[in-house]
Amino acid sequence: MPKVVVLDYGFGNIRSAERALQRVGADVEVTADHRAALDADGLVVPGVGAFAACMAGLDAIRGGRLIGQRLAGGRPVLGICVGMQILFERGIEHGVLTEGCGEWPGTVERLAAPVVPHMGWNTVRAPRSTALFAGLDPDTRYYFVHSYGVREWELPESDVLRAPLVTWAEHGGDEFVAAVENGPLWATQFHPEKSGDAGAHLLENWLKSFN
Repeated sequence: MPKVVVLDYGFGNIRSAERALQRVGADVEVTADHRAALDADGLVVPGVGAFAACMAGLDAIRGGRLIGQRLAGGRPVLGICVGMQILFERGIEHGVLTEGCGEWPGTVERLAAPVVPHMGWNTVRAPRSTALFAGLDPDTRYYFVHSYGVREWELPESDVLRAPLVTWAEHGGDEFVAAVENGPLWATQFHPEKSGDAGAHLLENWLKSFN
C-alpha cells in the first residue's frame, strides 16, 4: 500500500483529497511534518483560494523547499488546483504579483472568458503519451472551480530534457493549462477528488507512477 502525505499548509480540500486517495488504496496522512512528507511515496499539494495566500501558507512551513527536495530525489509530487498554480514562477491577482515556487516558468493570471469563475464539469485535451489520463475516454469530464490559470506554456522544448506533457482545457473561448506531467512532478487545475470515478481513476494512475 503506497504511503501518501497530503500537505497541510492551511489551504485546500484536505479531507476530500484524503478520502479520495484512501478510496484508491493509499495509506494517507495529512500533515505538515517535513520528515513524513519527505519519506512518503507520494506528496499531494492541494490548494484553494488566492495564489498569494496559498504561497504565504506554503512559505510558513517551508513547503517550497520541501517540494524541491522531493523532486531533486525523483520523488512524486501532485499539485491540485491552486496547488498546481503555485508551482509556476508567478501569479498576478488584482494587479499584485506574487512569486511562486518556480518549478515551471509561467504566469498564473485571470481567465479571459466572458464568465468567470470557470465552475463545473469540462473536458480536457491530453497528449497521446499521457500516463495521467491513461485509460480515460477523451470525452471524460472533470470538475473545475477557478478564476485564474496558466494561459501560455513558457517552457521551451529541449534536445536534452524530455519535454513535459501539457494537457489543455477551454472555457468561454479561452485556453488554459489543465494538467502537466513532468517527470516526478504532476499537477491538475481541476479537482480529481471531486471528479467522481474519473478522478479516482486518475489518482490510481498517479499511484501507479510510483513504480
